[in-house]
Amino acid sequence: MANWPDPRTTIQGAQIGTTTTQSDVAYDAGLRSYMLKVYNYMASGVLLTGIVAMLFASSGMAAEIMFGGGPLKWLIILSPLAIVFAMSFGQNKFSTTALQAMFWGFATLMGLSMSTIFLVYTGTSIAQTFFATSAAFLGLSLYGYTTKKDLSGWGSFLIMGVIGLLVAMVINIFLQSSMMHLVISAIGVLVFAGLTAYDTQRIKSMYAYVAGTDMVGKTVVLSALSLYLDFINMFQFLLSFMGSQE
Repeated sequence: MANWPDPRTTIQGAQIGTTTTQSDVAYDAGLRSYMLKVYNYMASGVLLTGIVAMLFASSGMAAEIMFGGGPLKWLIILSPLAIVFAMSFGQNKFSTTALQAMFWGFATLMGLSMSTIFLVYTGTSIAQTFFATSAAFLGLSLYGYTTKKDLSGWGSFLIMGVIGLLVAMVINIFLQSSMMHLVISAIGVLVFAGLTAYDTQRIKSMYAYVAGTDMVGKTVVLSALSLYLDFINMFQFLLSFMGSQE
């Protein structure tokens, strides 16, 4: 007697396969939408910072305030740091709308703070460094998004690198060593290049935990902030090498 397959089993298997496929397609579409929002926020923040920096520098107020010694200078310099800490440690207390407003405020204040680069470096060297940073960022972020290698082990090492950079920069404020400045800049480029790939993979993996929840909006903003910081820091350190002073 022939052993015919049970049609119920065949149909059920086909249904399971179809459901799984549809679920995978929906997940991939959601992930692409999520990552696109992150990149849009990040790119918009960088653009806003650049516009504010250029306008503030051209107004003449940047030279007066940022090269002076008044309290307004330190308010502009320290405010972005305060916002980053508030967003990072108070993310559960703030609504998505509040985090979005803080992100745009942060990008604006960073523009005021970074306006001095337009007074120190030539416009051509700033543009060249920006495009070089953009190309490097895209390549590194693409690597972090597509690689099958687990980059989570980089995290603690890179964070230690950031702390080391901060300590070295504080020490060099007193030493004023040009050689140490170049070494710090070189290490800074490498550290934030690594963080770009690491953060991209981390942000991608976070989608599995927040998909379908009300945390998606908050995660998008905070993820954009991470990539923004990677880009801006890599740009500033790279400018130390590629920038031509006025």
